[in-house]
Amino acid sequence: MYLMGFVIKLLAPFKDKMYCRQKGSKQIWKQLAAADKNASYIWIHAASLGEFEQGRPIIEAIKEKNSQCKILLTFFSSSGYEVRKKYPLADIVCYLPIDTSRNAKRFVNSIQIEKAIFIKYEFWKNLLSQLHKRGIPTYLVSSIFRENQLFFKPYGQPHRKVLTLFSHIFVQNESSKQLLQKININNVTVAGDTRCDRVTKIAQNAKQIPLIKSFSEDADVLVAGSTWERDEKIILRHFNQNPKLKLIVAPHEMSNRRLEILCNKIKRPYLKYSEATEENIRQAHCLIIDGFGLLSSIYQYGKIAYIGGGFGVGIHNTLEAAVWKIPIIFGPNYQKADEAKDLMTCGGAISVRNQEEYNDAVRFLLNDKNAGEQASTYVQTHAGSTNLIMNSIF
Repeated sequence: MYLMGFVIKLLAPFKDKMYCRQKGSKQIWKQLAAADKNASYIWIHAASLGEFEQGRPIIEAIKEKNSQCKILLTFFSSSGYEVRKKYPLADIVCYLPIDTSRNAKRFVNSIQIEKAIFIKYEFWKNLLSQLHKRGIPTYLVSSIFRENQLFFKPYGQPHRKVLTLFSHIFVQNESSKQLLQKININNVTVAGDTRCDRVTKIAQNAKQIPLIKSFSEDADVLVAGSTWERDEKIILRHFNQNPKLKLIVAPHEMSNRRLEILCNKIKRPYLKYSEATEENIRQAHCLIIDGFGLLSSIYQYGKIAYIGGGFGVGIHNTLEAAVWKIPIIFGPNYQKADEAKDLMTCGGAISVRNQEEYNDAVRFLLNDKNAGEQASTYVQTHAGSTNLIMNSIF
């Protein structure tokens, strides 16, 4: 942990994310000092933005149950904190300190915590130990466990001990529960994925985005969300050669340099959303989303969705697109996303490994009448996780 803190400081002048993390970390104790000393807080911790979206339905449900309840929301990654640092349902939003024993004690002593809820993959030993010692109920929600994780290795005993510090673990699937039972972790409930509740609510309350609607009218539109350069390579090669297809692309990172690289690869008329008007947007063939918070609603204007990350560390959120009754394409690295496997099984998604397979998938899905319906049905039938978790915790 001390080495991690040192590396972050060392890289901060050279890496935007590290710089934001280092800068924000200096404010943690000041932010916690401003907490209401006469109130207790429900602490929600999410590693980054994706985990926040899984925890968000729970925060909303807590506030619906008791609007006066205090919420402490923490992030480890700058990509989560910088986007959601002004999240209105949280009373305090701050970074999580590096998990040293000293920081853990100071953190838990700085604010009165009623319950702690960790999202998906967060196993900070010192913080969990401090919560456990104080008898604070601590939960892990929307988690997935796999046989190749350290917990299940012959030498994984120290890691297994960390799991015993949770009061209860809510997993997404039965196989995760069975793996935990093999190592004598039995305080487990299969509750599904809270993201299904989140995306369903987004779809139910969605508003029109007039500029996107104007761009998409009378056209086949592919919405490419959370893309990386390797995704864009095959997307743009196809797009540049198919004048009948329009493209909306929302890159995972939006630095000026990153957007410049993307724009240089586009050979047809394009426009950044921040520069779009009713007059110029109809002339564009490609719309680049250069701001946060729009993607989940933009999918409603697509005929097909492409979800990025599958040619790298793993695909991003497929459910945001599936709820809008549109079929999905993603790269080959989807094995850690159970919902992606399920969407492929039900016919709502296709995984591609190269340019040829991508071209074939786009051609096929533009003419398929059922794939989008299958994707949406999957989301609807898997909703309800939030209510199950809330009824167990509160």
